Amino acid sequence: MRIVIAGGHGQIALRLERLLAGRGDEVAGIIRRPEQAGDLLAAGAEPVVCDLESASVEDVSRHMEGTDAAVFAAGAGPGSGVERKDTVDRGAAQLFADAAEAAGVRRFLVVSSMGADREPPEGTDPVFAAYLRAKAAADADIRSRAGLDWTILRPGRLTNDPGTGRVTLADATGRGEVPRDDVAATLMGLLDEPATIGRTLELISGDVPVVDAVRAVAQRG
Repeated sequence: MRIVIAGGHGQIALRLERLLAGRGDEVAGIIRRPEQAGDLLAAGAEPVVCDLESASVEDVSRHMEGTDAAVFAAGAGPGSGVERKDTVDRGAAQLFADAAEAAGVRRFLVVSSMGADREPPEGTDPVFAAYLRAKAAADADIRSRAGLDWTILRPGRLTNDPGTGRVTLADATGRGEVPRDDVAATLMGLLDEPATIGRTLELISGDVPVVDAVRAVAQRG
């Protein structure tokens, strides 16, 4: 397959690029800064410089022509304020979805966040609350699109611990942590499983091998 990943220099994206390139897929990662290109090349991915906060749908769709699947893994990141949570975590997700539809790319995965399915509790840090609301708005927009075969993945608290290859994947998992390694492995599994289309799934560490966890979710429909 050829897969285009938005947020191509992110920690999950780089892991996913390595996995996909390692099995022979063609991978392109959209990045904002040219100096990030070397890290993508080292991961086996083609770097595509394109700022999703300022690009047009046409700009982005040109990079998605001939693509089999798209993964939105971009985020404003630590240190960003309320405004950029909206322009990246919501606005860029919607732009990327518009571009996928324009390019005829149906398979579309989103890295969202656990907690995006409800209003942040009172007392939540304002920037984090804005992040959750932006993710919720993006997820709702993606779900409304008949032109996309979407799957939304909502991981628990992300860690840089080595992946175990074992997870809990379900419509609702409860709170928990999950290594970024295992998030990337799960995304690759979801890409391969069309029976997960139209599903919003939560992910935390667990006892089930990733391949089996994805298969079980697919069988449950």
